[in-house]
Amino acid sequence: MKMERKLPLKDAWLILFILGVVMLNYPFLHIINKDILIFGIPLTILYFFIGWPASIFVVYLFSIYLGKHSDQESTEEKQETHPFGDST
Repeated sequence: MKMERKLPLKDAWLILFILGVVMLNYPFLHIINKDILIFGIPLTILYFFIGWPASIFVVYLFSIYLGKHSDQESTEEKQETHPFGDST
């Protein structure tokens, strides 16, 4: 049962990493590299200053989810091994 849950979580970390690499690579940077100013700031600079913190925030939310999920899983394990809380 544990292996079923851990495999998709590892896949999600890998997907987040690949998405970050793709977003900072040639195709996206070429699309964003335009002579457009938004509030006097070039679009490429806004892409970095908004996209980078947004990706960090997504990883932060994902790690919070993992923390809560692992806490629930560890309490379930303790309840399965010792249903009444005593170790004898």
